[in-house]
Amino acid sequence: MKSADYYLLDVFTEQPFTGNPLAVFLASDELDTSTMQALANELNLAETVFVGAATQPNHYPMRIFTPTEELPFAGHPTVGTAHLLAALELANPTQPLVLHPPIGELAITSTSGRTEFKTSQAVMLADSTLDHPTAVALLGLDIYQVVGDPVIASFGLPFHLIELSDTSALEGVTISAALWASTVMPSRAAQIYLYVREPSAGQATVIRSRMFCMHDSLCEDPATGSAAAALTGYLASLQTEALRCEIHQGIEMGRPSVIHTAANGDMTPGFVTVGGHAVVVGKGELFIRPH
Repeated sequence: MKSADYYLLDVFTEQPFTGNPLAVFLASDELDTSTMQALANELNLAETVFVGAATQPNHYPMRIFTPTEELPFAGHPTVGTAHLLAALELANPTQPLVLHPPIGELAITSTSGRTEFKTSQAVMLADSTLDHPTAVALLGLDIYQVVGDPVIASFGLPFHLIELSDTSALEGVTISAALWASTVMPSRAAQIYLYVREPSAGQATVIRSRMFCMHDSLCEDPATGSAAAALTGYLASLQTEALRCEIHQGIEMGRPSVIHTAANGDMTPGFVTVGGHAVVVGKGELFIRPH
């Protein structure tokens, strides 16, 4: 019987058992798509990564799976995979590391232990199918607690971005499953990202956020790099000056995380950098039975 080894990491954190858990399988070229999906379903984490053999020095193909589907791109798998390759000395620190998910190549940099990547394309923005009254009802809030109309932003995985008035509103969200089924699921963006802009004394804009999505049931994610990128891309579209964000997510779940993003300034308009720390917390093995 064959087996496949994997590593467990917590991403967008420096403390074990916080942040967003991730599984990474290395040397996975012999695994077919159905086996990858089955392994991701078995582990039942938000995302599981499968890394292929290097196609050239420091260039690694990667595929990202939720328990139910493959994703073209996701932030915490990118940061976690890059961190693991560096920790195992599979990436040459003197050369750029490039990961190749389905959406396109992502160049990785690392400074003071923080792994960072730049999106492979510009942000895509669109009107949300959720209007203000619908968002209010969906979240179980008072009308003044939802700020403006939601928008959709995406770097390959679209999110409804909904701004809330304060952290009390963020903590008090109670999502209606019925309204989710009738309003969010029919849209092309089956994820919502809630955010609050907090008072900031430094150069970075401090944001509190929560992300909800639907798998077999409604679930919350403790750290979502793709959503943080989408939000930063949207906020950057509203200004011309440089934007840096420090996004705190997962607090309500007891798994606090910190995502660092940046846009504008000397960057090409529409593109965003996403960065954070990660920590390896374990290793495991799954047996693979022949089909």
